Amino acid sequence: MDSSSLLVLGILDFVIVSAVIVAVVIIFSNRTRRLVQRELEEYVATRRKLADEEANRLISEADSRAKELELRARDEAQRLLDEADAAIKRRRAENDRESERLDKRREDLDKRLERLEARERELNKRQSALDKRRQDLDKMYEERRAELERVAQMTREEARQHLLDSLESEVRADMARKLRELDEELKTEAERRARDVVALAIQRIASDQVSELAVSVVALPSDEMKGRIIGRNGRNIRAFEQATGVDVVVDDTPEAVTLSSFDPVRREVARRALGKLVLDGRIHPARIEKLVEDARKEVDRVVREEGEAAAYEAGVPGLHPEILKLLGRLKFRTSYGQNQHAHAIETAHLAGMIAAELGADVAIAKMGGLLHDIGKAIDHEIEGSHAIIGAEFCQRYGVNEKVLNCIASHHHEVEQLYVEAIIVEAADAISGARPGARRESMETYIKRVRTLEEIASSFKGVEQSYALQAGREVRVIVRPEDVDDVGAARLAREIAKRIEESMQYPGQIKVQVLRETRITEYAK
Repeated sequence: MDSSSLLVLGILDFVIVSAVIVAVVIIFSNRTRRLVQRELEEYVATRRKLADEEANRLISEADSRAKELELRARDEAQRLLDEADAAIKRRRAENDRESERLDKRREDLDKRLERLEARERELNKRQSALDKRRQDLDKMYEERRAELERVAQMTREEARQHLLDSLESEVRADMARKLRELDEELKTEAERRARDVVALAIQRIASDQVSELAVSVVALPSDEMKGRIIGRNGRNIRAFEQATGVDVVVDDTPEAVTLSSFDPVRREVARRALGKLVLDGRIHPARIEKLVEDARKEVDRVVREEGEAAAYEAGVPGLHPEILKLLGRLKFRTSYGQNQHAHAIETAHLAGMIAAELGADVAIAKMGGLLHDIGKAIDHEIEGSHAIIGAEFCQRYGVNEKVLNCIASHHHEVEQLYVEAIIVEAADAISGARPGARRESMETYIKRVRTLEEIASSFKGVEQSYALQAGREVRVIVRPEDVDDVGAARLAREIAKRIEESMQYPGQIKVQVLRETRITEYAK
């Protein structure tokens, strides 16, 4: 056989084999499908049977649970019905008892109303009797009053006025006595507390009693030096006076010349310059100008140092350099013989101690005490009071408002707005009034005493007035017919106020007003 025949036979074999395989697969697939379908039908039937059994079981359990819940609900409903019946019975019993109580209360009220009505009828009867009695009394009162007016020869208004006048005089006397007692009690307590505070402040500060004065007399080695100071035709003394601005007084005082100037700083410059000229011996206009300029620079340096030292010693930091410079100029300023530089430091210490005792602002009190007299350094250059001048000067350099009030008001030229201002005034008085602090001339003393008596005698009702204890006390005797007790107390306050407004004095002045009534009779 050839190759083509073999190829055909091969293909036929392959087709036959493939057909047999396909047939076998189809037969096997049909059998498998039938087996799977039969197994699924058996599984579904089994699950359906189990589901029916489970449903029957659940239905039976639900029926039994429903029956149990129904029985329980019936029991609960029966219990609630029983409780409601019991509550209704209790409420009904309470209502019955309340009804019985109200009925009883109503009966009591009816009985009380009957008693009140009976009492009202009785009161009406008594009121009628009282009205009649009142009418009788009014009639009797009118008759008695008419009889009293006829006997006393005074109307009712006149008698009332007389009674009021007598009562007023008694009340005024009692009031005056009470005012005196209160015034004395307050004065005693205030004086005791003030004495304690002042004594404590004075005990805590130590200062020299001898006043430090700026020297205005220059000692000379011999009287020959006076001629050299004057110079030929007076050229040296003229040059010196022109350079320093002071007057040089060359008199018969042995071995000394006097420097006179209203400016203490100029006087100090002149004193130092003249002292150096005397020691140097070369006295001529050119030398005078040079030494005066050197002395001026030296005094300026001393002024700055003294201002800084005063602020440091008083414990007042942060002051402007211009204020320190003006404060240092007080080193060469005196008042009644008291050095104002030392007085300012002492016042600052006293004010700080008093403020600490009274619970006030210590820093404000110290600064106010240190600067209170700073205007005295320039009061000869500017018109006005040193207190106002000092306050205006410090205001330019941002000083605290409270400190400005302390400076301006320590002589009552403006109102004292803060307690620190009162403390500074008290410290100033303590520093100036202590023994040995100040001195005054006989003329000033006599003028002050005379002014005290004139002020006291200028008031109406004053019979006599006397200044006692070197002007520390003024005793006023009044006419008793013109001034009563209340008026005497008022007069003392007015005299004290007039003295404060019109006089300047260290310390305090005591005002005593005496009122005395004397009655004299003669037995014949």
